[in-house]
Amino acid sequence: MTGVIPMTARRSSPRRPSSSQLLTRVRDRSPGLAAGLVGGAVAAGLGLGALTVLVMVLWISSPYPDSGPGGALHVAAALWLLAHGVELVRADTLSGVPAPVGVTPLLLSVVPVWLVHRAARDAVDADDDGVAPPVSARTAWAGVVLGYLTVGAGTALYAAGGSLRPSWAWTVLGLPTVVALSAGTGVWTAYGRPLGPVDRLLRLLPPGARRVLLGPRGREKFLVAVRAAGAAVAVSVGGGAGLVAVSSVWHGDVAREAFLRLTEGWSGRCAVLLLCVTLVPNAAVWGAAYALGPGFALGAGHGVGPWVSDPAPMLPPFPLLAAVPDAGAGTPWNWAAGVVPLAAGMTMGWFVGRGGMRWSVRRTAVIAGLAAAVCAAVLAVAAGMAGGPLGVGVLARFGPVWWQVGGAALAWGVGVAVPVAVVVRVCGGWVARWRTAAATKAVTKAAAKAAEEASRALSLAEARATASRTTEASRATPQKAALPKATEPSEATAAKSSTPAKPSKPSKPSGPSKSPRTPVVAPRDGVTLRKKKVTPVAPEATAPPSPRPVPHPKESEAYDLLPADEPVEDVWRDEALRARWDALRDELRQRAPEPVAPANTEPEPPAAKAEAEAEPPAPPSPQDRGTS
Repeated sequence: MTGVIPMTARRSSPRRPSSSQLLTRVRDRSPGLAAGLVGGAVAAGLGLGALTVLVMVLWISSPYPDSGPGGALHVAAALWLLAHGVELVRADTLSGVPAPVGVTPLLLSVVPVWLVHRAARDAVDADDDGVAPPVSARTAWAGVVLGYLTVGAGTALYAAGGSLRPSWAWTVLGLPTVVALSAGTGVWTAYGRPLGPVDRLLRLLPPGARRVLLGPRGREKFLVAVRAAGAAVAVSVGGGAGLVAVSSVWHGDVAREAFLRLTEGWSGRCAVLLLCVTLVPNAAVWGAAYALGPGFALGAGHGVGPWVSDPAPMLPPFPLLAAVPDAGAGTPWNWAAGVVPLAAGMTMGWFVGRGGMRWSVRRTAVIAGLAAAVCAAVLAVAAGMAGGPLGVGVLARFGPVWWQVGGAALAWGVGVAVPVAVVVRVCGGWVARWRTAAATKAVTKAAAKAAEEASRALSLAEARATASRTTEASRATPQKAALPKATEPSEATAAKSSTPAKPSKPSKPSGPSKSPRTPVVAPRDGVTLRKKKVTPVAPEATAPPSPRPVPHPKESEAYDLLPADEPVEDVWRDEALRARWDALRDELRQRAPEPVAPANTEPEPPAAKAEAEAEPPAPPSPQDRGTS
């Protein structure tokens, strides 16, 4: 007897993974995390290297450098941190008091933000459709953020030994925030922009706004509000840039003099020109703040707005500062700057009204208010980044104040965008109904016209078909001759009928007797031959009728000529064919046997006489001859 050894497989506890599972997880996760770390470090190195090359080129081209290569590298590291929103502190001042530098060039910030976004998107390593990426979102995001912050921390430590030192509070708060947000947008883009994270962010809103946005079609409403807010921000910033350009042209002499006085060498002028270009977005935000009403500050206690302008008396000569309006009360030209927020509010309302055609008027007004809030938040953040301190004392406030700009933008949005959105919604509904009615009327009219044309075409087709069938029938069917109409007897018939016939008993007709038919006469053009009907008369019971004379064949050619509906084509146009049929007809007449009286004296029944008087078979038509 063979023994059987039972074998059982042991299963590891789910709470306590085995060593093989841990190794598998580490092996699966380590490539993604390592790729993210490398990608973040490379992104930070690219931004820092590009800025370092630019600073070194300007330092080499400067005729009077203030420091050596170490000082230029420290300045490059400080500017790289400033591009991330980190506030710097200038230590070598004349008074010995450190002066903060918090104005961030917005155009300079685009480069590091774009590099972090691109690194996070590439770290996910998603497929083309973005359905099943091999690296998880948290792994890719953490790797990029850690790699970038590692390089940022080393750069901050290196910049702390220069003349422009980073503020450690801003370094700890500002740099990780910018990197984390940029990497998050990159991972979100790599996953196909899912709406799950957006819903989780919307749940942080107040209950009223959350009920509106997370209700039926909440995502659609939120997207409409975001698009409207984006359009309003673009109009506001673009209008601010237009105001700066117009004011710079108006004060062109002052701007040119400031540019020439600031430096003399071409390398210095190139540096000033590059600085002006990087500060153009800041100037556009300042112009938008000026148009909204609060304006901006050029020092503590010196505000510049459309109603009143009071710039600081001691300002450094800078080309962009030449666009500041003159001191004094505002003029109608200054008040005309209000067209910018008005246009932005109308644009926002138009976007909301056009996107909310299926909503109620109340819901449209709520979405317009939400769009105004989003626009105000974006402009407030932009104003906070575009301004900042440039020193202590008077220069402690330089640029627009973020909360003033946000409040003014919200007021303009609610006051302009909400009514415009409601009007566009109502008028759009009227226009949609009018267009629907007009389209329905046009379609109905076109359908009726098409039906009428189809009926007319059908009638014409039927008429043509009837005419064609009539013509074909007239060509294919031989013409039938009518019964003789004349009753006058001929001479031969009268001579034979003069002899009295012997009376005889009437006999029952055995059947219809066949007799040669009368030959057909050729029809004339435009007429149709119709044969007259003959009704047989029953014989009298008392006395047999006298025998009727048989008419001569020539006298049986009487026809009723009736006008045809359409002219019949003459098939006897050929004279030779006509002569042939005439000769054949005469021969048939000569061969026709003369009627002989019956041997008995009983008269022939009228039915038999009618059959005897029937016409001979008609000659075949040309079509029949062709068929045979």
